[in-house]
Amino acid sequence: METSKLPSILSFVGFTLLPLFSTSLLSYYLLKYESTISTFGVFEWLVLTLILTIGATIALCPPTFLAIVFGYFMSFKAIPYLLIINFGAIFLIYVFYKVLDFKWIDAYFEKNEKVKNLLKNIRNDELKIIFFAKLSPILPFALTNLTFAISGAKLKNILLGGFGGMLPRTLLAVYTGSQAKEIQTLIQNPNEGLFSKILVLLLIIVSVWGITHYFRKAIKM
Repeated sequence: METSKLPSILSFVGFTLLPLFSTSLLSYYLLKYESTISTFGVFEWLVLTLILTIGATIALCPPTFLAIVFGYFMSFKAIPYLLIINFGAIFLIYVFYKVLDFKWIDAYFEKNEKVKNLLKNIRNDELKIIFFAKLSPILPFALTNLTFAISGAKLKNILLGGFGGMLPRTLLAVYTGSQAKEIQTLIQNPNEGLFSKILVLLLIIVSVWGITHYFRKAIKM
């Protein structure tokens, strides 16, 4: 394996696996310092938001998990902070792609005519595909953003589609957090209520339908 490929390959692996471990670590510190966090003012939340934006960029802080936690402490006042995290992380991941060497993937796309044509067709509906992908509560945030950047999607469409798709699941996560009585119960079972479970299921169904629909359309073109 070429040395230049290693950082980009590790980024794919890391962006997939890191959220699984980081959530447990974040939960531990939330339980330990809940009383301290509850006293935070605007300045403290803003500083924490900037730190977590970097964390979300490198898949250490899943934004949906953060939305639940922010919702617990601030209810819907958390929305501006969460928008900073989402937009900031999307932009930084795009920069991350530009810095790391992904030319070997670009070269593969150029050599493989079928893949090249598929990506070309997908770009006709890339805003819609990004929207439906970001709507899904189960697709990793950092990994999907990196994938869109590598596929050649425009930053404007990644930001717009990301905002449109993330907004419903972020609002749901904030609502879920705001309804919780104890953070330990919230962390252990974030979608305990029937209403939340139904909405999560609907988001997954709509997301899968949208992605499948536009991929089939791209294949047929």
